[in-house]
Amino acid sequence: MDILAEQLRAFPIMALFLCLGLGYGIGKFRVGKFELGGIAGTLLVAVFVGQIGGITLSTDVQNVFFSLFIFMVGYNGGPQFFAALNRSALTKLLAAFMMTAWGLFFVIVVARMAGLDKGLAAGLAAGGLTQSAIIGTAGNAIDLLGLAADEAEKLKTNIAVGYSVTYIFGSIGPILAVSVIPIILRCDLRQEAIKLASKLSGGGRKLEEGEFLPMNRFEARAYQVTADAQLAGQSVKAIEERYGGDLIVEKLMQNGTPVEPEPETVVGAGDVIVVSGLVASLTSFEDTASGEIGEYPPELVVVEERRNVIITNRKLTGKTLAELRAALTADQRRGVHISKITRMGHDVPVLHNTELHAGDEISIVGHKDDLNRAAKLAGYVPPSASATNFIALGIGVAIGYLIGEISFVIAGTKVALGSGLGCLVTGLIIGYLRIRRPKIGGINHGAANFLQSFGLAVFVGVVGLNAGKPALEAIQQYGITLLLLGVVVTLMPMIVQFTINYFILGIKNPVEACAVVTGSRSGNPGFATLLEKTGNATPTPAFTMTYAVANIFLTLWGPLVVAFVP
Repeated sequence: MDILAEQLRAFPIMALFLCLGLGYGIGKFRVGKFELGGIAGTLLVAVFVGQIGGITLSTDVQNVFFSLFIFMVGYNGGPQFFAALNRSALTKLLAAFMMTAWGLFFVIVVARMAGLDKGLAAGLAAGGLTQSAIIGTAGNAIDLLGLAADEAEKLKTNIAVGYSVTYIFGSIGPILAVSVIPIILRCDLRQEAIKLASKLSGGGRKLEEGEFLPMNRFEARAYQVTADAQLAGQSVKAIEERYGGDLIVEKLMQNGTPVEPEPETVVGAGDVIVVSGLVASLTSFEDTASGEIGEYPPELVVVEERRNVIITNRKLTGKTLAELRAALTADQRRGVHISKITRMGHDVPVLHNTELHAGDEISIVGHKDDLNRAAKLAGYVPPSASATNFIALGIGVAIGYLIGEISFVIAGTKVALGSGLGCLVTGLIIGYLRIRRPKIGGINHGAANFLQSFGLAVFVGVVGLNAGKPALEAIQQYGITLLLLGVVVTLMPMIVQFTINYFILGIKNPVEACAVVTGSRSGNPGFATLLEKTGNATPTPAFTMTYAVANIFLTLWGPLVVAFVP
């Protein structure tokens, strides 16, 4: 053990990565529905390893990775955050903001009543409200107070202490809410989710648990045209117009020879016709042709392409898929089908009444030329996995540091925005601008997610290692008190805001009520539990909208906690 300790002291970077590996390993263990998670696991392991003493990492490492993390929080959340600022989403936006405001209120009240210092109060906010970014923004605020170095370091150590003690129940709280709200409303969450899905799909059938459709939403099939078939003697253009862009003629064989189907080409008896489109349209088409055939030459094989597109066209955002279909002409829709919608990393159900938001990533299927046309109309194709615009990243973080120098006085205390909030602001702006002007941003989605996750993991790892023995001593001194205060901070905002949501804001649908509570608390474990209980993706739109708002405002509260707690 002495040899290991000496190695860790000599190579603190090795200690950091050891904490990352062990922390994420511990974070994967589950107790019931609760999973600690990699970030909290890393912090706890780092505090434990820090008991060796003498392991010190430069705060520059901490600041660099926190800057990357917080910039990417803004970059990834910017499109959805600004998309939420519209009239139709105003109620849920207000609910999310009010939840974060109640969180700030209860943190300040209980911290002042219990006599906590600024560090413990900020840690209580970070853990009780499960917003790890508060560790960084509050730490920035403490650095700008002009305190003696040892006093500032003690307060920042206490942030890690408060977070470590209160995070576990902070994560469990939204899980409890998802379990309790259906009991209060006297409803079956699974049945309510089925009803909501039926409503969103325009009355379409929603499959029960264990049921599935043994076919894709769209397919290509080949048919033999008989003499008495309804489509015999009709042109390709007339056949396609009958289905309003939901079905196209892909291939045609006449007299045993493949023929390129031009709009004016007439389909005759004995021809083999290959069509692609929505399964519902193909079922209807079969009645107008003849029996489906499975044997046809290689020349009639159809190759389709799948492409991801980011929605940026303001004429499309805010519209449901049904409204979008009505707004576009058959030529604009021809041969293009939406197979998947992803919003902030979560799949959104592809249903008639699903609303598109700026920044949504949709998967479309069709021919290359049709996809090019649709992509140009809808927005832009995201960069490849190897493409990252380092100009946007570098300049964005640099300007964030300049914005962080802006300061003002709150409750007699001078408070500067700090580099964390500055980088958050520039991330939001650049994330939003890349939706309006795609060439401005261009940071690959996977790379952005990695920088966000890895940046925070390294940051909390450094915080834990540098905290060392004082952190354990503080936990022993304040542990029970902090734990109880954390329960109050976790539960009270949800209780108060759920009541407001139901009786004043009119958010009465149980699925949406649970989604708004978990999203407004940035509660990913609670959301995972909600998805399991509903059995479908209907909570996702309300969750992602409120989650984006909560992430931004909870992060902003870090300096305010430091300012309002003595």
